[in-house]
Amino acid sequence: MTEPTRYSTPPIELPLDLDWEPDPIDGCAGCVELAAVRDRARIVGDWTSVSDCNVFIRRHPEGH
Repeated sequence: MTEPTRYSTPPIELPLDLDWEPDPIDGCAGCVELAAVRDRARIVGDWTSVSDCNVFIRRHPEGH
């Protein structure tokens, strides 16, 4: 059996990549609407919805 760590270890820092966001496809009303919802969510600080919209936009081109 291994012994537990008895000293504090520094936290693991994971990269936070907020710079890259998918662009809506030109001429697609669904992509444009998702981008608009994302922009409104960002204004009010709803980062969960911003993230969700990014996921939906990334997955949406599969249907084009």
